[in-house]
Amino acid sequence: MKTLNRANWTDHKCASSAELAQELAVAVSLALRIGLQARGRASVALSGGKTPLRFFDALSRETLDWANVYVTLADERWVPVTSERSNTKLVLEHLLINQAKSAHYVSLYADAPTPELGMSKITSGLAALPLPFDAVVLGMGDDGHTASWFPQGDHLTQALDMSNKLALVPMRAPAAPEARITFTAPVLLDANQLFLHFETGPKRAVFDQACSGDDVMKMPIRAALLAKRERPIQVYWCN
Repeated sequence: MKTLNRANWTDHKCASSAELAQELAVAVSLALRIGLQARGRASVALSGGKTPLRFFDALSRETLDWANVYVTLADERWVPVTSERSNTKLVLEHLLINQAKSAHYVSLYADAPTPELGMSKITSGLAALPLPFDAVVLGMGDDGHTASWFPQGDHLTQALDMSNKLALVPMRAPAAPEARITFTAPVLLDANQLFLHFETGPKRAVFDQACSGDDVMKMPIRAALLAKRERPIQVYWCN
């Protein structure tokens, strides 16, 4: 076991949730602005759950050429958009409003019983995404998962395989109440700018634990921390 190289990330500790949301929104909007200037279009993959809601609201108020910005999720729960468990629902209600209402949303959910049966439809929709992503914002669970890279996930090895040519894989895991679909590591970790966003001291303890070893199957967030990147991961957090 080894301690990860501290040079792989840059710490941004914020004083409050409100400050964290605003600072992260400014940083992500800058990454998108750089992408827009470089190729006329930009793309971002976001994480769901309750933690990013303030950040979504702050990002929605940033002045950008949103009509040329493409938004998707790093992963999605396989539930209808009407479900309170749907991360798409959160993005539509909390991000694609205000200044960001003209952004293009690329869904990772299709009306099919399982991710496997909906995969072809979703994959065809990915053609609209300008890749690599200009920004990817990852979250982190108490078990060290990120995106839907769960410990004991049935397709975790495939999701983390940097030689995998697939952009998406389905995922089921003991810690996940429903089936999921997730972008693979080669796609997410190829982002021009990679962010990690979490709150509370206990989550910082999880992060520090992840930094103290290199077993990616036990704590999949390590796959991001170990990735060889030109730019360090930007870690935005608060107590």
